[in-house]
Amino acid sequence: MIATMIVLFVIGYIGIALEHVFHINKATFALMLCGILWAVYAMAGHDPNLSEDMIVALGDTCEIVVFLIGAMTIVELIDRYGGFGIIVRRIQAKNKRGLMWVLALVAFFLSSILDNMTTTIIMVMMLRRMLSDQKERWMFACVIVLAANAGGAWSPIGDITTIMLWMKNYVSSVDLIVNLLLPSVVAVAIPTWIATRFIKSEPVEQLNESDQRVGYVLSAHHPRVSVTILICGVAGLLFVPVFKSITHLPPYMGILLSLGFLWLLTELIVRKYDLDGKIEGRISQVVRSIDMSTILFFLGILLAVASLSQAGILKELATWLNDNIHEPYMINGIIGVLSSIIDNVPLVAACMNMYPVMTEATAAMTADPAYAMLFVEDGLFWHLLTFCAGVGGSLLIIGSAAGVVAMGIEKISFTWYLKRITLLAFAGYLAGMATIWLETLVLEI
Repeated sequence: MIATMIVLFVIGYIGIALEHVFHINKATFALMLCGILWAVYAMAGHDPNLSEDMIVALGDTCEIVVFLIGAMTIVELIDRYGGFGIIVRRIQAKNKRGLMWVLALVAFFLSSILDNMTTTIIMVMMLRRMLSDQKERWMFACVIVLAANAGGAWSPIGDITTIMLWMKNYVSSVDLIVNLLLPSVVAVAIPTWIATRFIKSEPVEQLNESDQRVGYVLSAHHPRVSVTILICGVAGLLFVPVFKSITHLPPYMGILLSLGFLWLLTELIVRKYDLDGKIEGRISQVVRSIDMSTILFFLGILLAVASLSQAGILKELATWLNDNIHEPYMINGIIGVLSSIIDNVPLVAACMNMYPVMTEATAAMTADPAYAMLFVEDGLFWHLLTFCAGVGGSLLIIGSAAGVVAMGIEKISFTWYLKRITLLAFAGYLAGMATIWLETLVLEI
């Protein structure tokens, strides 16, 4: 049974990783993989409590899925009301090298609030209005991808992997930010500095206002509406970690509360300005535009990973890694490289099932207490995992949703990225890990 499930999982992984080759949405393979793996496990007949186990797995998965639905709806609403257009029009730089730094900075911090894919779409679409040379845009777009992935690694709501770890109390908001902000800055600063060497220090081209703007821009008669939705939407996203820390309730309750408030606000705005029928500004309309294929992918892949955990496969893998490698930097370094080939979501999900969170008391009772302490809440292993899984996806253009989106919009060649960007990304990746090591060393001293 175990061998069969592993083979099936590898085949499904190949289908997910080669989405851009097959031109079949990865959600297709994830859902098929989920159903087949649980069916194989069920037919083995080793678990008398299978129904209860599946309910638990579904509950854990749905916590993340519900949170994503709420967050994606808020982001889509901000875009629909032209909130992101406000940010676009305020980006200024004296020359193209300065522009690259500005775009990297904006993408870095924007992705800490939004998801990496949305950030990349906004920034790359804006880039098309600023630069006419395609190859030049490719370099800028790739830096945006690096910045978006690095920016999502240090925020509890910045990336699906950080959301997963944060929601299950593997990491906390404050410690995650404190420990990973500097390494993430280093991970994007080094490749950006190198990339600027390949860009001529020329004046920035005048904005091409005839090109399609990002998102929906509300009428010039009501600019305050766009600003209001932008502020309230971002505040709603930032409210979630605060809500969790105060109430100790799961984050999906906080995102649902924020979504409910924005729903009420937009209803009042539509009525006040008589916008009904003029814009699709209601939440009930916006929710239809969220990427359900992405939601279904997460649902399928997380349940598929849960089946491996239930079958004991992930526990055996964790035991092998502990016995043969037993080094957190090496383990997570490998995971980061793998995340450039394989989607980082199932990788992180697998690690979460392989290494459960320990308490300090439990760690002290193990055969190797010092090593076990790495796996307590906010332990070094979880911070490394968060960083490596997020930043490691930048090593290849297909390694992250941000990279795939940029590849699709700008038609960036896989080989071009491999030749010109991979080494830059790897330099930032290693430098970020070195920064984490130095931070840990200083704290120990």
